[in-house]
Amino acid sequence: MSAFFRPAKPVVDLLVTLVLWTYFIFGYLVIFAPMFIGAFILARDRERTYQRLLHLFCRSFFRLMRWLMPQLVIDVAPEVRGSRSAVVVCNHLSYLDPLLMISVYERQKTIVKSEFFRVPIFGWILRSSGYIPAEAGGMQNGLMAERIERLGDFFTAGGNLFIFPEGTRSRDGRIGKLKWGAFKIADRFKAPIDVVFIEGSQHIFTPGKYLFNTCVANTIRIEWLGRVDRGDESTAAGLSDQVEAVTSLLEKKRTQSSPR
Repeated sequence: MSAFFRPAKPVVDLLVTLVLWTYFIFGYLVIFAPMFIGAFILARDRERTYQRLLHLFCRSFFRLMRWLMPQLVIDVAPEVRGSRSAVVVCNHLSYLDPLLMISVYERQKTIVKSEFFRVPIFGWILRSSGYIPAEAGGMQNGLMAERIERLGDFFTAGGNLFIFPEGTRSRDGRIGKLKWGAFKIADRFKAPIDVVFIEGSQHIFTPGKYLFNTCVANTIRIEWLGRVDRGDESTAAGLSDQVEAVTSLLEKKRTQSSPR
């Protein structure tokens, strides 16, 4: 960004942020909520239709973002887009990451904090879309257990379950300790584990900050790092090997990425 435009950057950051979050909230309520209501009445496969509507909404959000931030590039590897019937595990850098993954996959589910299921309208849509609440009792209790039990048909139909196994955003880009839930689900349903690396989302919407970073060249990359075999399935040793393999792939890619 040239020195001439630098003083205006905070103002542009604020305006772009207001436009994006206004669209995210009111576009969701005014444009997409009626579609969800219509699908509730008319759709034969309500869950699948709701997932597609969420996919279209997130795609529209990032289209608007790229229009408001012309120097932003979002580069998604073809292998990522082509993944089907898999547990997709990836690193986590920004609140944008779940929205990015929904924008990539038309048929998707993920695990969401249980408090979001109590938000009016939004919680109803999450439930109707088949999303899975992260409940305190773990995968054996309540709605979480019920939703996981139904994943077999979802995988058979080509759906992807994407999970951020670190459980929280990384503040420095380093890969945190991976939780085993994604690997247990993959083992239970004999689903492949696709490893995906997100790079650059933290530069657009940085943890701890409230404004989008505009007026500068930024690139978000979503890369496919490979598929991890289930190996010695249904044993603690086998799951541990998978966790180590995924951690190694993510950490290797992180160290190869150029620091900014």
